[in-house]
Amino acid sequence: MKPMGRFSDAKERLMQAVLQLIWSGSYGSTTIDSICDKAGVKKGSFYYFFKSKADVAVAALEVDWQTRRPELDALFSPTVPPLERLSNFSEFAYRKQAEVKKGCGCVLGCALFTLGAEICTQEKDLRCKIQEILGSYRKYLESAIRDAQAIGLIEVADVPAKARMLFAYYEGVLTQARIQNDAEVLRDLPAGMCAFLGIKSLEALAG
Repeated sequence: MKPMGRFSDAKERLMQAVLQLIWSGSYGSTTIDSICDKAGVKKGSFYYFFKSKADVAVAALEVDWQTRRPELDALFSPTVPPLERLSNFSEFAYRKQAEVKKGCGCVLGCALFTLGAEICTQEKDLRCKIQEILGSYRKYLESAIRDAQAIGLIEVADVPAKARMLFAYYEGVLTQARIQNDAEVLRDLPAGMCAFLGIKSLEALAG
C-alpha cells in the first residue's frame, strides 16, 4: 500500500504542476520535463499515469473543476436572489484575480480561455474538456438570468443567448485584466452586466 500512496501523491502533484505552469505561462512553453521538475516527480512516474502532456492537462482540468463547483454552487444557490448571484460572481472574480496577483505578481485571467485560445486547433480532447467546463460555467449565468426573468426583474427574449453574451463579456474582461496586468479592470464587470441585462444596478435590484 505504501508505493500506491506515493504514486497517488505523485499524480496529484503532476496535475497541480501542469495547471500552474500553463496558467502562468502557456501550453506551448510547458514541457513534460518542466511538469516533472515542478512536481518533483521522475519522468518515468509521469508516464505511469499519463500518456502525454494533453492527457495530464485534461485530467487536471477535470479535478480542478470538481474542486471549484461547490464554490460556484454556493454563489449561484437558488436561495440567493438571482441578480445578487451575478453581483457576487463579479466580486468573486475581482477578489480571485487580486489574490493571484498578490501571490505571483501577475493577473492571470481565466486559465480555460487562455488555454483554449492557444490549443483550439491542436488538441481535440483538451479543447473538448475546456468547452465542457466553460459550458457548465455558462449554465450558472443562465440560471440566474432565467430566475431574474421569472420574478419580473428583467425581460429577456432568449435566455441561453443572453447567457452566452454575458459570459463572453465576462471572459473578455478577464482577458483584458490579464493583458493589462490590472485586477481593477474587473471593477467594470457589474456595470457591463447591467448594460447587457438592461438594468440600472445589480446591487439596487439584487435584494
